[in-house]
Amino acid sequence: MPWNWFDRPLPADWPGGYWWHLLVFAVFIVGLTLTMVMIFIYLERRGVARFQIRPGPNRCGPFGIMQPMADAIKVLFKEDIVPDKADGVLHWLAPVVAFFPALLILAVVPFHNGAALVDLDIGILYVIAVSSISTLGVVMAGWSSNNKYSLIAAIRAIAQTVSYELPMVLSIIGVIVLTGSLSLNDIVARQSVPFIFFQPLGFLIFLIGLMAEMNRSPFDLMEAESEIVAGFHTEYSSMKQALFYLAEYAHAFGGAAIISTLFLGGWKGPILPPLVWLLLKTVLVFAIMFWARATLPRVRIDQFMGFLWKGLLPLALINLFFTAAEVLVWPDGLPLALIPINFVAAGFLIVVWSGLIKFGGGRVAVQ
Repeated sequence: MPWNWFDRPLPADWPGGYWWHLLVFAVFIVGLTLTMVMIFIYLERRGVARFQIRPGPNRCGPFGIMQPMADAIKVLFKEDIVPDKADGVLHWLAPVVAFFPALLILAVVPFHNGAALVDLDIGILYVIAVSSISTLGVVMAGWSSNNKYSLIAAIRAIAQTVSYELPMVLSIIGVIVLTGSLSLNDIVARQSVPFIFFQPLGFLIFLIGLMAEMNRSPFDLMEAESEIVAGFHTEYSSMKQALFYLAEYAHAFGGAAIISTLFLGGWKGPILPPLVWLLLKTVLVFAIMFWARATLPRVRIDQFMGFLWKGLLPLALINLFFTAAEVLVWPDGLPLALIPINFVAAGFLIVVWSGLIKFGGGRVAVQ
């Protein structure tokens, strides 16, 4: 029988045994992340171009599929400029610290039944903790650049990142209430029906919070076209600037994988291999992200924070209370009859709550 490293560890006679298994899986995660980043960059460029009725990249390779690789080669030959009074060590470490958590998140994502680099019993708690490390890279970049505009942009980015973690965690708690487990593998195993059908509001809150944490449109407030600086990485160039760019898409892949695991059934699906199902779901989630980027106008910072404290946070609390009540009534599993009720209730809450509050006087200004 051929050996399948997704199902069981390496043969006992391999040198190092279990450590070889970890090494192979770690190399797989790094290679998969870099590959998916290039795919995401290409899909977003082509997708947004279609939204804006323009061709998009179409010169490097058939249909422009080699454009991400061409960009990578280009930045390799750019000059690396560091300000005279910058902190050289922190300036160099910041993009590494911003990028590395994306790989750490994928260490607990199950690609098959039990097939994860580390199957932690507190996997989702680990994801929440590790995803916060990237904010240190933002602080380091803003502080080490010796540029007051970079520092202000870093503080603004941290404020939105830390704030939007609150509704994200509350939406995750709804999933934990349904499963009674913090293990990502257990969460996927207990989704006979994807949790998006029982947690539509939780899915939407988590998706919006994830986009805000990654500074993606319409929440990319540190890179407004009306400003003459590029945010906390204004003083970066060459590969270090490209690593920040890479980190954004790596976090998009990791976040999409977490959403797929929590709400879309993870690797589960008919006919196709489990890994293919997981990747298809992550691509679908990312497509929603760049759809929002191409469609929605950028909000002001006051609208952005008001949307959190007046909108997402109360809705996340209400969603958690509703989920707890449903589990108390049906402790042995939620009936399928609740699916349409949950969608109607989610839509009703969104409409009613948006009518009760006003963000920025009811106007959305494009920066």
